[in-house]
Amino acid sequence: MSEPTATPATGLPMEVPAEGLPTRVRIHEVGPRDGLQNEQAVVPTEIKAEFIRRLAAAGLPVIEATSFVHPKWVPQLADAERLFPLLDGLDPRRLPVLVPNERGLERALALGARRIAVIGSATESFARANLNRTVDEALAMFEPVVRRARDEKLHVRGYLSMCFGDPWEGPVPIAQVVRVCRALLDLGCDELSLGDTIGVATPGHVQHLLAALNEAGVPTSRLGVHFHDTYGQALANTFAALQHGVTTVDASAGGLGGCPYAKSATGNLATEDLVWMLHGLGIETGVDLDRLTETSVWLAGVLGRPSPSRTVRARTPAPSHKE
Repeated sequence: MSEPTATPATGLPMEVPAEGLPTRVRIHEVGPRDGLQNEQAVVPTEIKAEFIRRLAAAGLPVIEATSFVHPKWVPQLADAERLFPLLDGLDPRRLPVLVPNERGLERALALGARRIAVIGSATESFARANLNRTVDEALAMFEPVVRRARDEKLHVRGYLSMCFGDPWEGPVPIAQVVRVCRALLDLGCDELSLGDTIGVATPGHVQHLLAALNEAGVPTSRLGVHFHDTYGQALANTFAALQHGVTTVDASAGGLGGCPYAKSATGNLATEDLVWMLHGLGIETGVDLDRLTETSVWLAGVLGRPSPSRTVRARTPAPSHKE
């Protein structure tokens, strides 16, 4: 085992690598889409563009920019057509967008998007709440979207919500999740993101699901994980996924986010907390933690409340109180 690398007085963790973990992790930043969609107030388009540019400057390799959903359903992201052109100069291959249907895909293609995502559910209750369809009806809706995207040489991500627990149905059977994952890959998705939408997963559950997916012919290389921190388990669950070989982890700068269709869903895993852990393990991310922290502090100021990220709070000096 290599010797720990100390970084005194830098505000960075001591590097103590652990055996059997990946050497590099790709962080899939979801703050601008999954984070801001859950805000009560609509964030101005120019602020969103500045947020994305700051995240890019901090080294985030993939930043989910927005969603081409109908404004009626997610008014916080109704400005997708105005936002995307403001990101001119950033590689569109770094800026995936969510598309719910063929109309959403058309809108994204018209603006030059090169990575898209569709979002399905492992449970019938959430499929009804989120898409007003059954699980299989949602998959049928995605089929022409994914086919057209592949024809256009776009990268396609398949999100799967409620992989561990559902607020209406309770614990979700692993076989049920595997079936829908397999169906999304069979449609043509390049990668899958396993969502713990209400934050009830635990490390053993994570590893059992990943093993079951492998047994069903789904390689770990095509899987990412997306944890919410409702019960404080997001980092532990991420570590369990790393032990299994997962190298793509979703996170949200400053811990923004939740889910507008599942009220028990609290914030996403904070990107800063993830980076702190990964860098402490000697795992490369390409992310500058200082610049990322500054970005989240800036956005917290815009939103008018402190960031829930523990790392942001620990690295941000408390305001002095002078008499």
